[in-house]
Amino acid sequence: MEAKNKQNTYNTLFHFNGFRLKLVFEGIAIGILTGLLVVLYRYTLEKAGIFVNHVYKILSINPILILPWIGILILIGYIVGLMVKHQPMISGSGIPQVEGVLLRKLNMSWWRVIIGKFFGGVLTIGSGLSLGREGPSVQLGAAVGQGFSKVFKRIKIEEKYLMTSGASAGLAAAFNAPLAGALFALEEVHKNFSPLIFLSALSAALSADFVTSAFLGLKPIFIVKNLDILPLKYYFYIIVLGVIIGVLGVLFNNILLKTQDLYAAQAWIPKEMTIVVPLLISVILGLLLPQVLGGGNELINSLFIGNPSLTILLIIVVVKFLFTMLSYGSGAPGGIFLPLLAIGALIGNIYGITLVHFLNFNSIYINNFIILAMAGYFTAVVRAPITGIILLTEMTGSFSQLLSLSVVSIVAYIVADILASKPIYESLLEKFLHNQGEKLSLGNKKDKAILEFAVCMGSNLDGKQIREIKWPSHCLLVAVKRGEHEIIPKGDTVIFAGDYLIVLTNEDRVSKINDVLNVMTASCEISK
Repeated sequence: MEAKNKQNTYNTLFHFNGFRLKLVFEGIAIGILTGLLVVLYRYTLEKAGIFVNHVYKILSINPILILPWIGILILIGYIVGLMVKHQPMISGSGIPQVEGVLLRKLNMSWWRVIIGKFFGGVLTIGSGLSLGREGPSVQLGAAVGQGFSKVFKRIKIEEKYLMTSGASAGLAAAFNAPLAGALFALEEVHKNFSPLIFLSALSAALSADFVTSAFLGLKPIFIVKNLDILPLKYYFYIIVLGVIIGVLGVLFNNILLKTQDLYAAQAWIPKEMTIVVPLLISVILGLLLPQVLGGGNELINSLFIGNPSLTILLIIVVVKFLFTMLSYGSGAPGGIFLPLLAIGALIGNIYGITLVHFLNFNSIYINNFIILAMAGYFTAVVRAPITGIILLTEMTGSFSQLLSLSVVSIVAYIVADILASKPIYESLLEKFLHNQGEKLSLGNKKDKAILEFAVCMGSNLDGKQIREIKWPSHCLLVAVKRGEHEIIPKGDTVIFAGDYLIVLTNEDRVSKINDVLNVMTASCEISK
C-alpha cells in the first residue's frame, strides 16, 4: 500500500525534507551517465562530419556520384521525418521540450527521446545541416535524469531536480563548460537562482565534465592563441558592437519563428519530407561553400587562425544564417547554440576587420571582437547573459575578457529588451505547445507535488502578509525558505523578496499553479 501511495501528502513532504544531500550524489551519478552518452554522441557526430567532408571532396572530383548521394540524403530525411512525426518531442533543439516537461505542460518518454534524439541528431547534423549538438545533449541529459527517476521510483519533485541535473550535465558535456551548464539550469530552464537547484545541477555538470575530459581531453572547445586584453579606451566600440548584435539577435529570433511558419504553410510537402528540403540544399552548399555545413565549431576555430577577406566573410555569414533558418525550421533534431555562436563570430570578425580598414584599428584585437560578438549574440537570442559570459569564458579558456564580455552582453540584452524580443526558447515552447494543441500533462489528481517559487523584488507578494494574498485554489503554502531558515507559514508571516515559497498541490493542478504563481512571484515590471 505504501509503495502504491508514494505520492501522498506525508511521503511527499517527508521526501522533500530528506532528499537534499541525496540529490548531490544522484546528480553525480546522472552526470556520469550523461557524460558517457554525450561523449558517444559527440564522437559519432565528429566521425560523421569527417565522413561528409570526405564525401564532398570525392563529389567535386567525380560529379557523377552526386545523384546517389542525393538519394541517400532523401532517404535519411524521410527516415528522420518519420521519427519526428511519430515522436514530436525529438524535434528541434529539445530545450523547449525540457522546459515544457518541467512546467508539467508536456509529457516525455525518456527512453524514446534518448533513442530518437541520438540517432536523429547523428543522421541530420552528421549529414551537414547547420544545427548544433548542445540542444540535443541537454535533452539527452534531461531524459537520463527522468529515466533515473523512473527506474528508481523517485517522487515527482525529485524527478524535476534530476531532470534539471541531467540538462546541466548535457550542456557541460557538449561544450566542456560545467559552470555554464549549471548556470543555464538556473537562468534559462528555471529562471530563478535556487540554491538547491544549483547544488544538484553543479554536481551533475562537474561529473559530466570530468567524464568528457577523460575521453576528449581538457582543452577548451575554441582554440584562441595570443588573446590580448582590449584597452578601456576602446570600450566605446564594444558598446556599438553590443547594439549591432542586439538588433541582429532580434532578427535571428523573428526569422527563425517565421521560417517554422513558412514550412507549416507548405501543405504540399508531407511532414515526413520537410527535413529533406535543407538536406537537398546542403548538397549545393557542400560543393560551393562547405564552411557553412554542420554546427560551426571548425568554422569558428578557422576565424581565430585565418585571415579571410571581408567579402568572403559577408557571403559566409549570410549563407550560414539562411541555412541555419532552413535547417532548424524543418524540425530536424538539432540545436541552435553552435550555429548562432558561429554567426556571432562571423559578425564579430566582420566588425573587427571594418574597424581595422576604416579606423586604423589594431588588428591584434580582431579575435577579441569575435569572442565578444559570440557572447552578445547568444545573450540577444537566448536572453541569458550570465550563461553567455561564463560559456564563452570556459569555451575559450580565457578569464581575461570577463569585463568586456559583461559589457557587450548587457548592451545586447538591453537592446533586445527594448525591441520587445522574447527569449527564443520561450517562443519555441509556446509554438510547440500550440502545434501540439496545448496537450498539458494533467497527472493524477490523487498524487501530490511540491513546487518551489522564488519571490522577486517588486513582485505582488513582496512585503505582504500571507493572509493578505489571494492564493490560487487547490494549493497549500507549507513553508517559506529565507536563507538557511525554513519558516512555518502563519497568517501574519510577511513575505519578502528573496524568499522561496514551498507549495503543495495535486499533480493534476501543477501546470496551472505554475502559471499563476510564476506571475505572482515575478517582478511587476516583468509580469506586465
